Amino acid sequence: MGTDPNNTAKLQASDIPGRAMASAPVEFIATDDPARLPQAGIALCLSGGGYRAMLFHVGALIRLNEMGQLPRIDKISSVSGGSITAGVLGFKWGQLVFQNSVATNFQTEIVEPIRKLAGKTIDVSSVLGGLVLGGVADRIAHEYRNYLFGNATLQNLPAKRPIFVINATNMQSKALWRFTKAYMWDWRVGKIENPVIELAVAVAASSAFPPVLSPLELRLDSKQFKPNTGHDLQREPFTSDVVLTDGGVYDNLGIETAWKSLDTIWVSDAGGMYAPEEHPHRDWVRHTLRVLDLLDNQVRSLRKRQVIGSYKAGIRKGAYWSIWEDLSTFDGNPSLACPFSKTSKIAQTTTRLEGLDTDDQDKIVNWGYAICDGAMRKYGGIDPTLKPKQFPFPEVGVG
Repeated sequence: MGTDPNNTAKLQASDIPGRAMASAPVEFIATDDPARLPQAGIALCLSGGGYRAMLFHVGALIRLNEMGQLPRIDKISSVSGGSITAGVLGFKWGQLVFQNSVATNFQTEIVEPIRKLAGKTIDVSSVLGGLVLGGVADRIAHEYRNYLFGNATLQNLPAKRPIFVINATNMQSKALWRFTKAYMWDWRVGKIENPVIELAVAVAASSAFPPVLSPLELRLDSKQFKPNTGHDLQREPFTSDVVLTDGGVYDNLGIETAWKSLDTIWVSDAGGMYAPEEHPHRDWVRHTLRVLDLLDNQVRSLRKRQVIGSYKAGIRKGAYWSIWEDLSTFDGNPSLACPFSKTSKIAQTTTRLEGLDTDDQDKIVNWGYAICDGAMRKYGGIDPTLKPKQFPFPEVGVG
């Protein structure tokens, strides 16, 4: 969903700050300037949701690439499973070969490495190893290092646009911990400029889903922090022993850093919508997981309503698409067959880091591709007649 680019009912600039602050799907903090208007530019936000999200966002990126939209993006902000996809895109960005704004080697550089990881179960072994040796999130980082990033650091991200922001949640400050090429920054704790943290570690922190994959701990030198860049917590142990968890705990759509800076927001949402359970588990582990699921569902639903409401009010431009969407809401006569009865089954894929067979991967990628196409042609300013001819993996479709 999104806003019609031809809609003439716009707010006056002077009206935006107050209304934006009151209805925004993000938290405005003490250091924000309420009068500051967002700059012209495009941000792509990738939600969490384990391998399911990782592959769904791959499908969306394939379609955005075909449309020639990737070079237009100024910022890519991600959490959790979305950070795996964003991390690979950022790591390989300099190796993409663009012709007429389309990366001709997108399949080999982006899609294939991610799909290789998607065939491997890495959460069970990491949890079991972590129980024995400690550091579950560190073991997840090892797997990301092995399959995707090697020893690359945040300094291997693009020097210019798009800016990649990999978001984790700081358990100590209750704020976002942002990993970028230019800095690591928690507004309360402070900023480290030009960090050399490994990409695998940043992505593992962003995807350290509680309680089983969390936390990831960073041991830092307090002297690395730029003086007077933290609001109220720039002191040890906040600056020396940082305890991080999944970025989706704070911001499950990955929109916070993008929303405050840019006026056009594209949101790819592969997060959960949890079904009723006749007999919910009573044991504390599974009961706690169910509670976390419900909390995530409620926060995600609220953010979605506020995002779409902001589009409609003219506070932001953009497009939103969800793994739970019905394609017919965007295109009553789609060229790609995506019956809701089948796509809703795809949306129920586990959000674990559990290996998926080739057909299941194909379906998730195809569905992300199709729903992104529908949203972008209706709300993203793309010519609505430019329909795709086939799925990325046409022999499978969506089931």
